Amino acid sequence: MEEISPSNRPEGGLFPGSSGSLLQPSYAVAIGVMVLGLASLGLLPLWGGALWLALVVTVFGLFLLLQTSLLRLEFGGDALLVWRQQSLLRRFSYGEWLGWKLFWPGLPVLFYFREQGSIHFLPVLFDATSLREQLVQHLDERLGQLTKPEPTPNPSDV
Repeated sequence: MEEISPSNRPEGGLFPGSSGSLLQPSYAVAIGVMVLGLASLGLLPLWGGALWLALVVTVFGLFLLLQTSLLRLEFGGDALLVWRQQSLLRRFSYGEWLGWKLFWPGLPVLFYFREQGSIHFLPVLFDATSLREQLVQHLDERLGQLTKPEPTPNPSDV
């Protein structure tokens, strides 16, 4: 979790880290995408479009690198907060969540969560271990209560 000192707090009270656990950035996905883009240059002798593929994938990796340096996720008491530097971009109330998943367990690169009325996919630009721990801490018990099947009546009780 990132520490916020009193000297870098914005005016008005709410700032990154003020209401919960702020996740550290992880540049692994961004760097991995850039490496894939550069590696696709190896296809040049076989395919003329490899240069364009390498350019598009590498630029996407640079975009992810920029987003990793600018965005932060914070798990507050009642909502997931998305910050861009000192500005709150979005608030996702836990009460609206229907489920979540990290794809793929051995190499988490995509974070999925569903709210009532919308579905979200985010690249894992944050420490995946901390992300999973915070999701379990803030959501699993509540979501488990929502998704538990109704008990079936015992035929002998009917």
